[in-house]
Amino acid sequence: MYNNYKKLLFLSTLMMGTILSISSNSWFGIWMGLEINLLSFIAMLTDNKNVMMNESAIKYFIVQAMASTMLLFSILLIQMKFPIKWEKEIIPSMMISSSLLIKIGAAPFHFWFTEVMSASSWINCLILMTWQKIAPMMVMSYCIQMSKFIFLITISSIIIGALGGLNQTSLRQILAYSSISHLGWMMSSMIISENVWELYFIIYTILSVIMIFMFKSMNLFYVNQLYSKSNMKMEIKFMMILSLLSLGGLPPFLGFLPKWMVIQSLIENELTTMLTIMVILTTITLYYYMRISFSALIMSYTENSWMMTISENKSEFIFPMMVTVSTLGLLCTSNFILLY
Repeated sequence: MYNNYKKLLFLSTLMMGTILSISSNSWFGIWMGLEINLLSFIAMLTDNKNVMMNESAIKYFIVQAMASTMLLFSILLIQMKFPIKWEKEIIPSMMISSSLLIKIGAAPFHFWFTEVMSASSWINCLILMTWQKIAPMMVMSYCIQMSKFIFLITISSIIIGALGGLNQTSLRQILAYSSISHLGWMMSSMIISENVWELYFIIYTILSVIMIFMFKSMNLFYVNQLYSKSNMKMEIKFMMILSLLSLGGLPPFLGFLPKWMVIQSLIENELTTMLTIMVILTTITLYYYMRISFSALIMSYTENSWMMTISENKSEFIFPMMVTVSTLGLLCTSNFILLY
């Protein structure tokens, strides 16, 4: 009971920190909100029973504290040296962007992100992949401009997201690298329009919630657990794979909708070189999702993995409903747009 109250308290302060950052009209207000958010999430990461989770909390604290210091230093530099049109100056805009990119775990500042994800619980992974990105990305969207620095960050995020997930066996690490790849797409959409990246983020959050809810309820942590016939029914396995492909952005599914919008926006703004590189690299991400999917459907792996206490009755009605959202969402939205 005490543990639940503790989590509820820190979850509320976590949300309060994010809201404070987004709604603040000064840089120091933004920094303060990010600090409240950071300290609340560290308390949620710690667990007396799990040493690995405590280790990941320390890693998270060190990196985020470094990013916060860098942000504060950048703010002071802007106040003293560049009070007007600082975003046009290379050094302050790069420093602000870098501190926020460290906070969200974009490449090449991504090393802490996969490490923290691999040792966290599924709920903490979900918060790290979705809610923790809102405040830094909102702040970045206020002052982002197309430059060589942002171009390199976008492309490197998609490269790392594509190549990093190829040889992974941990589902948490696969989702972490997928998140880094999606970050690259979100940053490219942020340059074009605020509405596009917000829609991208909302759809990505919905798909992440669906995937993590499935993995948590089936108690899955590794890829080989998907192969075993005795672990789950074929219908549930099939639904899980459909959701995984939707998260990868395969065209018939809802996950393709935000990518479609970003592609269209980049073409309209004549950023075809950047778009071509992004699309080619994203096919690698789809490749490892499809490889897992085909292997899980075709292979029969008889040896049981640990931690396989599954309660299928609770999720009997929820799974099909969630999968319908992730698979048929694109058809529904496309028809709505045509009618509109």
